[in-house]
Formats: sequence, structure tokens, C-alpha cells
Amino acid sequence: MTDVFIIGKGPAGISAALYTIRAGFSTTVTGKDMGALGKADRIDNYYGFAEGITAGELFENGIKGAERLGVTVLSEEVLDIGFADGAFKITTDRGLHEARTLILASGASRKVPPVKGLKELEGRGVSYCAVCDGFFFRQKDVCVIGNGRYAVSEALHLTPTSAKVTVLTGGRELEADAKELLEEAVKNGTENLFVENAKVSEVTGDPMVERVVLEDGRSIEASGVFIAEGTASATDLARKLGAAGPDGKLMLNEDMSTFVPGFFAAGDCTGGLLQVAKAVADGAIAGTAAGKYLRSIGKKA
Repeated sequence: MTDVFIIGKGPAGISAALYTIRAGFSTTVTGKDMGALGKADRIDNYYGFAEGITAGELFENGIKGAERLGVTVLSEEVLDIGFADGAFKITTDRGLHEARTLILASGASRKVPPVKGLKELEGRGVSYCAVCDGFFFRQKDVCVIGNGRYAVSEALHLTPTSAKVTVLTGGRELEADAKELLEEAVKNGTENLFVENAKVSEVTGDPMVERVVLEDGRSIEASGVFIAEGTASATDLARKLGAAGPDGKLMLNEDMSTFVPGFFAAGDCTGGLLQVAKAVADGAIAGTAAGKYLRSIGKKA
């Protein structure tokens, strides 16, 4: 078990790690890629770089600096988080990690897919968390929208209790690692999980979700539709621990702590100014607060 586990290895996550590792706490950081930083070419408005710096250089330099101090930096995709037996449980595409504190720095939340009816039926059959809401769809047919490993992982959370689970890829092929996860599940006896590659046109129902209409004119009866596009967003993960409000936004205190003890957030996922400077500042605050929390509960991992 590590003292601190940080989801997101961009400026916010690495900044937090610098503060927790220097405070003497074992720290692990993971992230699938560069996140929003990967969409930038050059950064010319960050303190200390007179000639600017490429996003890639800033990213790599941050990781090197953290590793030099002893931070463990991984390249794993987070699929699920939870809390049990006094520790945070973080499930990635490589396995399970345990931590005494958790810092979410995974960037801004994704937009909802442009499918008619999703927004209107949120909370009435449209969900963003299989772990949270799967219970409400026992022995019912449900759909999961997405074509990545996260979508298949969410679907597998639903298969033990739902009658039928259909992954809707939106006209795209399943990503390679998603196919591997699906094939493994089938080998292990999962029989009620299916994949549909057609594009989704609309989700309908009144007052609850009743069916998903495909662009080719077909429709799939479903009582629930779960959104799991791309990788798990900050909001997706926060919902799993009850740290997101009804509007999906993270509920934070001034020290970047959530209302879940030991759970903090930093960077773009907290909203506001989406800039490297703010992300680094958020990370420093969250890392410092996490250290104070760990000292308050005593006993290192």
C-alpha cells in the first residue's frame, strides 16, 4: 500500500506528488497519457521559460523531477476507484492498487456524446457510473456507450446483475485493449454481454429510458444507458466515491479536499482557469493538504 495515489500525471498530479514525496510519504502517480497538455504545441505563458517550452518537454521534465525524488510514475489507465477496509482501491488496466489517500488530477471532464435524449433522461435511466447505479437495473436490459476498455469494464460491472448488457461503440471498432478484456470475459463464462457497432441516434422513453434508437433505424430495448466514452473522467471517478454533486461537479473545500476523508482533487477537473499555472498551484495545495491529513491519522504505509 502506498501513502498517496495520484490519478493524472500532468502538471497538477506531478505538482502534488512533489509535495507529498518531499513530506516523506510514499507516492504513486498514474496516467494513460499527457491529457490536455498533449493537445498543446508550445507554452509561452508559464513562469520561468523566457523562450517558451514545448508541452512534451514540460511533461517529461515534470515526470523526471518527480522520479528523481522517489515518486513512482506509472502509465496505467484507471478504470475504477472505491474504498474498503480502510484504504482506497484503485483498479487500473494492469491491476489493483491500494492507498491511504487519493488525489484526483485527471483533467477536465468529457462532454456527453451528442446523442439526442441523453441530457433529458439523466437520472431517469441515463447514468455515468455502473458501480453506483447498476443496482437499479437488476434483471433488466442495459446499454453502455463507448468503445474503449473503460466501456467494457463498466459493462462487466453490470453483467452479474443485468439481464443483457450491450456495448454501443457508436459506429467505431472496439479498441484493441477493450477487445482483449471482452474476449477474456467470454472465456470466463460471461454470456450476456454483446457489442453493437452501429451509430446511436437517440435515447427515448417517458418518464424513464425505454430504448436506444440506432442510425440504421433499428432500436434496442433498454431500461438503462451508461455513458463510458474514452477513459474514465474525473467526474466519473468522483461519482464512485460520492464526491460529485447532482450537477456532476466536484465538491471541494479550500484546501482541495473533497467531503470524502482522504480524497483530494487538483487541476482542470476542479474547473476554473484551465491553465498550467493554476494546475501546478492546485497540485501544491492538494499535496500539502494530503500530507497534513496523513499526519493527522498517523502510521505510515
